[in-house]
Amino acid sequence: MARFIIRGGNKIGGVFNPLGNKNAVLPMLAACVLTDQPLILQNVPKILDVENMLRLLSDLGVAVSRRGHTVELCAKGLKKTSLDPDLCLRVRGSILLAGPLPARHGDGILFSPGGDVIGRRRLDTHFEGLGQLGIGMKWKDGAFHLRRLRRFRGAEILLDEASVTATENLLMAATLAPGRTVILNAACEPHVQDLGALLIRMGARISGLGTNRIEIEGVKSLAGAKHRVGPDYIEIGSMIAAAAATGGALKVTDLPDSTTLKVMQRAFGRLGVKWQIEKGVLKLPARQELHIHKDLGGAIPKMEDGIWPAIPSDLMSVALVLATRAHGEILFFEKLFESRMYFVDRLLEMGATLVQCDPHRVVVSGPVQLRSQRISSPDIRAGMALIIAALCAKGTTVIDLAEMIDRGYERIDARLRALGADIVRKA
Repeated sequence: MARFIIRGGNKIGGVFNPLGNKNAVLPMLAACVLTDQPLILQNVPKILDVENMLRLLSDLGVAVSRRGHTVELCAKGLKKTSLDPDLCLRVRGSILLAGPLPARHGDGILFSPGGDVIGRRRLDTHFEGLGQLGIGMKWKDGAFHLRRLRRFRGAEILLDEASVTATENLLMAATLAPGRTVILNAACEPHVQDLGALLIRMGARISGLGTNRIEIEGVKSLAGAKHRVGPDYIEIGSMIAAAAATGGALKVTDLPDSTTLKVMQRAFGRLGVKWQIEKGVLKLPARQELHIHKDLGGAIPKMEDGIWPAIPSDLMSVALVLATRAHGEILFFEKLFESRMYFVDRLLEMGATLVQCDPHRVVVSGPVQLRSQRISSPDIRAGMALIIAALCAKGTTVIDLAEMIDRGYERIDARLRALGADIVRKA
């Protein structure tokens, strides 16, 4: 197990170039099984979740080649449709093959996916929706056995929750389902839209991306395509939090669309963070005086996550650490996952002034000088948040389970060093 050793006190600043969106890449990799022609993806981050997903596809017989941040896949030589159970446990993205694999190849055997332990992450929405398309599922011998039935065709599907991965699974499967599919209460996050853009390049007929009503007209086959993965706005938000917390000036290139930037500004603006966009570059000024904006009447404000375009759950952890550096009090309300906020125990050890009211709500009061500790990373986003805390802390902090952070951030130590951090990785 690796660990990060971080000496706090340095300002984080400079020019940051984000890589492709982790949450968009994984379903795009799964989409390769929808065609026998080559699929080329650019701007693919070199992270553990991607590497494990590529191993999973390679084990199925997908030809995989990688050059830098470009990955080429070809499923023409697919030799089986049963996934490796050990690889499924390493990456939650394995569940994203539940739709495209049986839709294109007739069947598939999947095992329970791994991923962050941030609360219950139900799969019912996936299988109920696929069932309405005519993809049956049976649970047998610890595996999900999926089969394309004779009645496989388009349908009107009302999701019981706006699940991102369920929407992606249904979107991929429906591209090959004869007739018209309508997905109601669909997720509309940027990564869902990016997947849809790839599928359209492959020949899919999709409308309504970016809304909660997506329509798909099934086609007989899909072709190969080349597609550049959009920038990871969660990675951008993490670096904004690191720079703002340490007082550094940051420039971010390759920005997401204006709506995504507005969603991010909603979160960070509540904590007093300001930036400008000039000629496609985000410019974060140095030494910002962070003040939490109170609600009318001087009431303690609330930051809560939700489905898009609400504040993403993946930004809550880094925003919470940033709040320890701001003047005032704020309530964080994590609505989507009941275990995401448990990482605040590590912040308490580091001297943060906060109260965890219940699994979903934490009140933070700042500013406070954090102190160094030896801690561990419980999940990807909490791990990044703890790195930011360590960058602000007095003394040297050790963060164990660095591999957990590697699942979502490429070479985070090297990229932070380029921005001024005193951070090293030790085996």
